Amino acid sequence: MPTGKEMKKTFSVIIEKDEDGYFVANVPELPGCHTQARSLDQLSKRIKEAIELYLEVNKDVPRPLRFVGIQQVEI
Repeated sequence: MPTGKEMKKTFSVIIEKDEDGYFVANVPELPGCHTQARSLDQLSKRIKEAIELYLEVNKDVPRPLRFVGIQQVEI
C-alpha cells in the first residue's frame, strides 16, 4: 500500500578539493550535477539540493551510468 512518499534513490558522489581549498562534489550518474563549498558539511547539503533539483528538472531522463569505483593508476 503506497505511503505517499517516493522511493529513496542512492547516488555516488565524487568529492575533490580544488587549488583554492573548495570541496567540489560531482555526481557521475547525473551529467552536469555538481556543486562546491568551503566545508564538507555545507557540501553535503548543497549536493543533496543539486540532486533534488536535477531530478525535478530531468524527470524523464534515464540513469544510463552506474558508478562502479575509482582507481588510481601510477605511471
